Amino acid sequence: MQEHSKDEISRALQVVISTINNCENIMPKFAERTSQHTLLKNRIKAMYISKALIGNEDEICKYTKDDFIEALNPVKSIISKCEKAQIKFDSGTPQHTRFKTLIDAMYISKQLITVHITENESI
Repeated sequence: MQEHSKDEISRALQVVISTINNCENIMPKFAERTSQHTLLKNRIKAMYISKALIGNEDEICKYTKDDFIEALNPVKSIISKCEKAQIKFDSGTPQHTRFKTLIDAMYISKQLITVHITENESI
């Protein structure tokens, strides 16, 4: 497992919290049972799992192994979408930097989720 600095962890936590807030603010704009609503619901749950893992919170125990497994897809999706969008901008631009920050945070989330699943495989 790659070790991350306290600063990287702190930034990742801020990004995850911001992503939760952004998703929760936009969610009421989509009707329930639409693909957009479901996507946001799954993304929000994945971000809460990421927040618990990054922040070493006691909330980890309220999620099942299946929750952690299901959280990987939304995190991978964010990474993929951000990487595709990032290449449209020159390095050093605010947009490029914003995507890099989000991508870095999601890679940390993905790693922590994967490690948690692996460490708890027998459960």
